[in-house]
Amino acid sequence: MRLGRSRLLAVGAASALMVAACSGGQPTTAPGGSGPAGSGPAGSGPAGSGPAGSGGQIGGTVSVIGTWGGDEETAFLDMVAPFEEQTGVDVQYTGTRDLEAVLTTGVASGILPDVAGLPGPGQMRQFATNGDIVDLGTVLDRATYEAETAPTFVELGTVDGMLAGVFIKSAVKGPIWYNVANFTGEPPATFEDLQALPADPAEQKWCVALEGGADSGWPGTDWIEDIVLRQSGPEVYDQWVAGEVAWTSPEIRSAFETFGQVLENSYGGPDYINATPFGQGGNQLFADPPGCLFHHQASFITSFFMNEGGATADQYDFFLFPEIDPEYAGALTGAGDLFGMFTDTPQSRALIQYLVTPEAQQIWVDIGGAISGNLMVTEYPDEISQRLAEALADAETFRFDAGDQMPGEMNTAFFAAMVEFAADQSALDSILANLDTVQTSAYEE
Repeated sequence: MRLGRSRLLAVGAASALMVAACSGGQPTTAPGGSGPAGSGPAGSGPAGSGPAGSGGQIGGTVSVIGTWGGDEETAFLDMVAPFEEQTGVDVQYTGTRDLEAVLTTGVASGILPDVAGLPGPGQMRQFATNGDIVDLGTVLDRATYEAETAPTFVELGTVDGMLAGVFIKSAVKGPIWYNVANFTGEPPATFEDLQALPADPAEQKWCVALEGGADSGWPGTDWIEDIVLRQSGPEVYDQWVAGEVAWTSPEIRSAFETFGQVLENSYGGPDYINATPFGQGGNQLFADPPGCLFHHQASFITSFFMNEGGATADQYDFFLFPEIDPEYAGALTGAGDLFGMFTDTPQSRALIQYLVTPEAQQIWVDIGGAISGNLMVTEYPDEISQRLAEALADAETFRFDAGDQMPGEMNTAFFAAMVEFAADQSALDSILANLDTVQTSAYEE
């Protein structure tokens, strides 16, 4: 997320893994029964019932590694606070910017957290195929989970019939954000119309920020994905995700070239774009005078507008990424924060059961910056969040973040390619050729 792909807390991969693993929970018998604590169905109670395990104290600890830092870490801790109070389980969270490296190292060494955010469906699939994560179908009431969860998210979390991961929040990709004091026109109908708009009163049309630690470049991948889906359609998009369309193909090259037009009209130039943390990418919308008119980023960015850019909620608005080819109108991309279980303890079972409930996900939704994949969550705290949730529900064609579905090696190379492309667009031929080479090896298995 990646969905939410917020990576603000820098922690060394090895130290983060050791801290989380060493704080793991101890097996405990559930009060009033001989089975593991929290082994009852997730979400099997009536709406508004307490979190899994709230019928009695479990105690112990559960270690969690994720990508969240800053406000997102605070939101997650607020989300699990009722669980901790009602079960007595201490949720020990560690944030890292290098999640994929932490988990890959942990799988190799056997030093793993109990529960972890997963880098994406592609890496999740590798963990599941290798037997590294627990089948959550043995943890949750699967029928209830599938009935309450958006079908796309159920499908993305399933590998060869195994429920390998669950989504605890989601994000709409592709909104175009603006300061309502600087752009007062109607949303453009097409991307061509959008590109034809003058930058006034801003210095440049766009703000782009690609810095994200080990994952630097990922905001650029979101641009490419939105363009591919709207320019070449869902069939090409799916084939590209599956490694069946070369990066040097006309379709993918065209997407890079279209994004190149954005970069040419972006505030600060290549060095600024690659050095600016993604969470600060929209700050220039609210500068005086403004540095840019528009910013392309996922739905979670609103909290960063306020906390990094100093904006108030009434200063910003969005329109969805406009169509490129009318044949593919109504397309939308999205992502989500995916969780898996590496260590099977009563505490980790209870936490997973809790995280998928509408009660738990409503907490983060109410805080802001999150959309729930749970169909039982329908109330959002403000008009913008409500519109984003409706856009996700109403999309004629929805596709999950492409890079997150690719093998880890391919996704990492995609990130790096965006940094290289932003620095020097003339290197596009070699960038795409290198991605073709990585594609050959990454999809071998």
